[in-house]
Amino acid sequence: MPDGRSDPTLAGHDEVERGRIASDRFSRVDKQLVHQGAIIGFYETVIETSDGERFPRDLIRHPGAVAVVPIDGDEILLVQQYRAALDADLIEIPAGKRDVSDEPPIVTAHRELVEEVGMEAASMELLINVHHSPGFCDEYGHVFLATELRPVPHRREGPEEQAMSIHRLALAEAVEMCLDGRITDAKSMGGILAAARRLGV
Repeated sequence: MPDGRSDPTLAGHDEVERGRIASDRFSRVDKQLVHQGAIIGFYETVIETSDGERFPRDLIRHPGAVAVVPIDGDEILLVQQYRAALDADLIEIPAGKRDVSDEPPIVTAHRELVEEVGMEAASMELLINVHHSPGFCDEYGHVFLATELRPVPHRREGPEEQAMSIHRLALAEAVEMCLDGRITDAKSMGGILAAARRLGV
């Protein structure tokens, strides 16, 4: 397809991922696609130990993601949105999938910031990288700090985004929400705590 979506599970796998340490005990020797969804692929894999023992593991292949910590003056902008896996709303930082092939993460981050919270950032810098759920999924995320914001019309897509709400609060309050359980989303917790450290909060 001309828009770069012909193989969505490969879009985010074109760079070396930080944090990976080559294993000298285990290696993946087989991988069979069970089902390919619109975004993610479900695989049955076989892992082999250095002693030759083999065992199965399920794997979800994901195109990767970006997330943004938007700081507007003294405030952080968070979104509250429905998450189908939990059948509940979560409070998170804006985020989105890397489902456009060859699009640099920082470009995706700018696009998601406009789509979800209606802001453009004059400054966008990488804060941290995250493996979201490495026990079963290879999703790898880039979390950015966005500052020098200006409002623009948002371009929300899909029913969850259409229904999301925006919360403005002090960054210190967002840190407290990470520590007391009001925010449980891993990428959001990592991004908020990293932003607080970067900004000296």
